[in-house]
Amino acid sequence: MFREHGVAVQQGVHCTTAEQAGEAWDSLGCELVAVKAQIHAGGRGKGSLFDPDSGELVMQGGVKIAKSRDAVLEYAANILGNRLVTKQTGAAGKIVSNLYVEAGCDIAHEFYLAILVDREERLPLIMASREGGVDIEEVAASNPEAIHKVHFDAETGLSWEERHALGVALGLDGDALQSFQLLLAPLADLFLVADCSMVEINPLVLTGDDQIVALDAKISFDDNAAFRHPERAELRDLSEEEPTEVRAKEAGLSYVKLDGDIGCLVNGAGLAMATMDVIKLYGGEPANFLDVGGGATEEAVKTAFEIILDDENVKGIMVNIFGGIVRCDIVSRGIIEATEALGLEDPLVVRLVGTNFAEGRKLLDDSGLNIHSVETLAEGAQKIVELAGGDS
Repeated sequence: MFREHGVAVQQGVHCTTAEQAGEAWDSLGCELVAVKAQIHAGGRGKGSLFDPDSGELVMQGGVKIAKSRDAVLEYAANILGNRLVTKQTGAAGKIVSNLYVEAGCDIAHEFYLAILVDREERLPLIMASREGGVDIEEVAASNPEAIHKVHFDAETGLSWEERHALGVALGLDGDALQSFQLLLAPLADLFLVADCSMVEINPLVLTGDDQIVALDAKISFDDNAAFRHPERAELRDLSEEEPTEVRAKEAGLSYVKLDGDIGCLVNGAGLAMATMDVIKLYGGEPANFLDVGGGATEEAVKTAFEIILDDENVKGIMVNIFGGIVRCDIVSRGIIEATEALGLEDPLVVRLVGTNFAEGRKLLDDSGLNIHSVETLAEGAQKIVELAGGDS
């Protein structure tokens, strides 16, 4: 994608086997290459690779520099099929199924560069620093003045003056400054045209011949604009996603798995966040974010219960429904059907407010099932935390 938009990058080959990595070495014809584990997480270079069966350490670092074909084969064999643990993956890590063999280059200096949306200013924001190749969070905490920020207008794009000023702030001049400006212009265009929410390059490097090259990058897209980019479906790697989240998306549900033990089923993103906050307030820990949407059906509610119960950590479920478009009696029928069909044994607390809430509560009360109906969110949060076993 960078190359298509005129952003300078090194040549590289995507590989899924060690044999392909060896062939990549042959085709690139370089004195050295970088062998990079490809997972949806940062910190790969400082991560650790473990055997997924024995748990034994295989190798330190998910990004390796190889100066021979044999070294490429060795690193590829140690990376593929093993579990890479980084700061961003957590202890569970991720199994590596893909790697990227990239031509090496003569690095004179490493920078950090990112473009993201500043929601407060409602403008794209460029963040850049001379301290690249390291965690930018650490730089922000220890040396915030080292991070330079520039907002630009999405309508008019990034001006020559803005690009020049940022390059100078990074200590660039001459050919290096010109190369930086030539890279930054198409990068800003890419951010806008591709409907990105973030483009991060770390490191952005200055080579020995004063050229600026994007050496490693990460792109996040705005899901709300996905309809404009159907071609991206081919880029999606489902093996890198939480299976339950994939299933939820296919069912039209917004679901994010968390680390707690109280399942949440709510309609509306704002109400879902508030529900999670109040559960935490009373000593519980949400197991998920799940928004069934404004037009929830009985089938959607049942599917939502199935998804929540796929998480073995769940010890109780809190349902919080505000009936605007959705009718509370329809939700109640879905809850009853799901409870009976799934043989639900975990505690279930339900709060219904809005359209047909009285009918909905009566259905629950008359069901004969172990469902606790409450009037307020605070009452419901206290109840589910208590029933799920106190402080989570």
